[in-house]
Amino acid sequence: MDRQTDDFVFVTHEDADLAKSETGYLGEISDFLDSAADDLWPVNNKIHDNPELGYEEFIAHETLTKFMASRPGWKVTPSAYGLATAWVAVFDSGKKGPVVSFNVEMDALDGIGHACGHNLIATASVAGGLATAEVMREHGLGGKVVMFGTPAEEGGGGKIKLLEAGAYRDYNVDINLISHPGITKDTAIMRTSAYTAFQVEYFGREAHAAASPWLGINALDALITAYNALSVLRQQTMPGDVIQGNISDGGVRPNVIHAHTAGNFVVRANSQGRVKELKKKVDACFEAGATATGATLKMVPVMSYADHVPNRVLGASYREYFNALSPPNPIPGNTDMDEIEGRTMASTDQGDISYAMPSLSAGFAIIPGPGGNGPHNPEFAKAAGTRDAFERCLRVGKALAGTAVDVLTKDGLLAEVKKEWQREIKGSSR
Repeated sequence: MDRQTDDFVFVTHEDADLAKSETGYLGEISDFLDSAADDLWPVNNKIHDNPELGYEEFIAHETLTKFMASRPGWKVTPSAYGLATAWVAVFDSGKKGPVVSFNVEMDALDGIGHACGHNLIATASVAGGLATAEVMREHGLGGKVVMFGTPAEEGGGGKIKLLEAGAYRDYNVDINLISHPGITKDTAIMRTSAYTAFQVEYFGREAHAAASPWLGINALDALITAYNALSVLRQQTMPGDVIQGNISDGGVRPNVIHAHTAGNFVVRANSQGRVKELKKKVDACFEAGATATGATLKMVPVMSYADHVPNRVLGASYREYFNALSPPNPIPGNTDMDEIEGRTMASTDQGDISYAMPSLSAGFAIIPGPGGNGPHNPEFAKAAGTRDAFERCLRVGKALAGTAVDVLTKDGLLAEVKKEWQREIKGSSR
């Protein structure tokens, strides 16, 4: 409520938000998605209640492609680019203009369901794409909206496979938008870590562990030596460096010198360049295990993700729309502070997207369960299925749509976005 004091008018935060929400196309976007909420809620629930692992998201694929095919003006391609659960949906205005895209994640985590909230990611992206297309239709705007159903974010690199297959290039995509839930603060500028995953095996020789151990070569000793060396290395790593691993095969029996051991390991850092430097030191730890025991070392790369490089121009647009929707905790207006709060040591194949084109990956908070646990915990999976979480992801979808519409309608904005992207990528590649 405004209040008059002498010659000044004081405007409350709520009034400022309302004033902003009445500008541009946000009112139309918000009204449209409010009216579509009852259609989107069953889609969200179907994905959440039927968690599927990477490249096995058949229920999610069917649910989303059928839903998009039912929307007027959308052309849907199921099982796209040789991937059974990838898909593409396109709304083409028939007029020249920017091509804005949304990534739709679908996969869950083994044993703990949608504990990363990919049902909410999917819903927010679908909502954003639908609202963008509606504004285009109502106002005769030029350009295209493209949704990509991207499988296997959890270690499978579905977006990387689509990049390599030329999916984004085929549609001449200019920008890509996505979001991610958590329990930290809402953010427009999310920066993630680069990572590389690999498998390790040691091959030794069996012998009786009591009667003639000297005849054996102990593969478990090799792996334990390497594991301990990694623990020692951690003391001298940099902030942002992370080394993780588990032993998947620790041998057969205690009375047999172990001829085979194996493990899965991950190295993370703030940038791809730093990951390469750290990986050399990690490799030396595994080589030390082989040298110390005489075992033979085999290392096999599994998957690598680039760090996500956020686009500050897109972030500024998203922040304006998100805050205009009166969230419980507005995103800070200071971009540097927003980026600090949006920094995470987690990794995603959206990072690879950000090196191929300007990307926005907005972070949004949902209410956690009683234990206060965030992603990759069973409690978070339950939280991701609540109506409140759904409503929060719709708010995100509205802000993503507002960002997309800005790119479609504001003269020079896309050029500014791409200029900022080139600057950021140049700085992040070091």
